[in-house]
Amino acid sequence: MTSTTDRGSIVVGIDPIKNWHMALAWAADEAHRRERGLRLVVAVPPHHDTQHVDDTPRHLAQRQVGTEALHTALAWANARQPGVEAASSLLDGFPAEVLAGLSHDAGMIVLGSRHLSRTEEYLSAGSLVVPVTAKADCPVVVVGDAEHVTQEMPYLVVGVDGSESSRAALAWAFEEADLRRCALRAIAVWQPPVFSLHSSDTLFHAERRLLSETTAGWAEKYPDVRLTHEVPIGSPVETLANAAEHALAVVIGRRGRGGYTGMRVGSVAHGLLHRAHCPVITVPAR
Repeated sequence: MTSTTDRGSIVVGIDPIKNWHMALAWAADEAHRRERGLRLVVAVPPHHDTQHVDDTPRHLAQRQVGTEALHTALAWANARQPGVEAASSLLDGFPAEVLAGLSHDAGMIVLGSRHLSRTEEYLSAGSLVVPVTAKADCPVVVVGDAEHVTQEMPYLVVGVDGSESSRAALAWAFEEADLRRCALRAIAVWQPPVFSLHSSDTLFHAERRLLSETTAGWAEKYPDVRLTHEVPIGSPVETLANAAEHALAVVIGRRGRGGYTGMRVGSVAHGLLHRAHCPVITVPAR
């Protein structure tokens, strides 16, 4: 095994005791599309050794299980995408911290989802989705279910709200749609304000204009991407989740940074991580 990889590789977290196949399949296919290296990682928490407790045997057992899981997963990835250069790493450290640290040089981080409830998410020591998504310097992909590849017109969904992070998400979504040769649905969800000096029609048309202006440059750069603009009215989380029901993935920007709470991730991102069934791709602001 090796602990090195080229800058920009796709890093996938392997959970030795859970099914990692869907996340690894997504990561291996993406590495093939982008002609990037693939790095499989298992992180083992440091052992605790005091005069009262010595968990060295448990730590060694975890390392052994991690080594075996990496061996199996690496062989599986090589069989799925033989042309992708793949490596594996068994690293010491808390998994969320290790993966967030690797994001400094990675092209993206790919994680599987355990579909934890919000309470379980915060109380589970093994939960990675929220802390890694909140801290990563690169896009984080959370694969909870298999991609919907049976749609007659495959498509991606991207949420747009005019923020810096949503512009980064839009750029990433156009690139991904171009690589996949699929359609892109750009969605700006509008929630009518409770109080406003302007009419609802004025604000709604302003939202449509913002969406068109935001996507204009990218649509010219990727003319082969079939783009649609949508400004539905409703809750951003529910609307985007419904729009992405049969999507290859939903792409959103991440506003927050550094914390472990949903608000640090961004309320829409946090909601979609629980609500959406397709892969959720969270892109930090550049």
